[in-house]
Amino acid sequence: MQVSKRIDTLLGGGSDGWEVFNRARQMIASGEAVTELTIGEHDIRTAAPILQDMHRAAMAGHTGYASVPGIPALRDAIAARVTARTGVETRRENVMITPGGQAGLFATHMAVIDPGDTALYIDPFYATYPGTLRGASARPVAIRTRAEDAFEPRAEDIAAHADDARSLLVNSPNNPTGVVYSRATMEGIAQVCHDHDLWLISDEVYDTQVWEGAHLSPRALPGMAERTLVVGSMSKSHAMTGSRIGWIIGPEKIIGDLINLATHTTYGVPGYIQEAAHFALSLGPDFEAEIAEPFRRRRALAHRILAEQNAVGLIPSAGAMYLMLDVRSTGMSGEAFANALLDAHRIAVMPGESFGAAAAGHLRVAMTIEDAAFERALRTLCQFAKDCVDRG
Repeated sequence: MQVSKRIDTLLGGGSDGWEVFNRARQMIASGEAVTELTIGEHDIRTAAPILQDMHRAAMAGHTGYASVPGIPALRDAIAARVTARTGVETRRENVMITPGGQAGLFATHMAVIDPGDTALYIDPFYATYPGTLRGASARPVAIRTRAEDAFEPRAEDIAAHADDARSLLVNSPNNPTGVVYSRATMEGIAQVCHDHDLWLISDEVYDTQVWEGAHLSPRALPGMAERTLVVGSMSKSHAMTGSRIGWIIGPEKIIGDLINLATHTTYGVPGYIQEAAHFALSLGPDFEAEIAEPFRRRRALAHRILAEQNAVGLIPSAGAMYLMLDVRSTGMSGEAFANALLDAHRIAVMPGESFGAAAAGHLRVAMTIEDAAFERALRTLCQFAKDCVDRG
């Protein structure tokens, strides 16, 4: 018996990009001590008051089927939050709750893509993007960016691939690069979407982690609200990664279509988790800033360390919980460097190649361990790179 072509071709016949991560986890499982700077998960757990509210909601009986679009109070809270943060009037009817941001990415593409349609995305990319598009029966096409542009996409590069496309997926603040797209970049993206009649899917799960400048949701640009679907999540903003709760923001008509899709796929999110998410949002911007603060602090620490040496370059990082480091001076690929660093020092980082061809020769470093350990690991990485350069 054979599986479907959709599943068999999910990875496009290539790697899923997680080999170094998996090797590090195997080392840990065998009892070795490994410093992990790999995945984007906080080094704190979900705050106790949120878990207590989740428990309260479960004990109060919110353990049955919940409303598929999401409970009204949560949808209203998210709509109010989006309105306040973006200036775009957003109502309950523009919001659907999803089992995390990843489910939102899949659902949005299922809603706007027919089998075989071209779906554009930006390289470097979060590792699941191409498989998500293939899973939605799209033909994924990567728009390659350049390190010298801080990996911000050029409108003309997108336009060159847009004639037969149906959608464009963007992510700012960006994973893996930490780059926050400028207004000029966003306006260029919006113009291409208008010119080529594209749906824009905007992954904004890192919108509370902005260290310099400001995050601009493309939905706020003129004429974009009717063609933009925004994916959000509680995972990064509230350290609720395991709760699997996110949302899609979009025009009322397509939100109705997405609710129909959810009825036939996920059938919603548990009510007690939604109740806890509603409580978490009520804690307000100060709580979100508290969750983000360790990454702001570690970014400043990393900038000081990296300024003291010249073997490792830094892509200008204005947001998210990652650094994108340039190790091309060593003459090694990102994958070779990451494997060698793991072997020599038991420090695990993600190769840039895990996130696309544009990031070859780079590393993604997650700022997700406590400050002193992070400083030691980053200084060791820099010294290792210097040693590689010196050996020539």
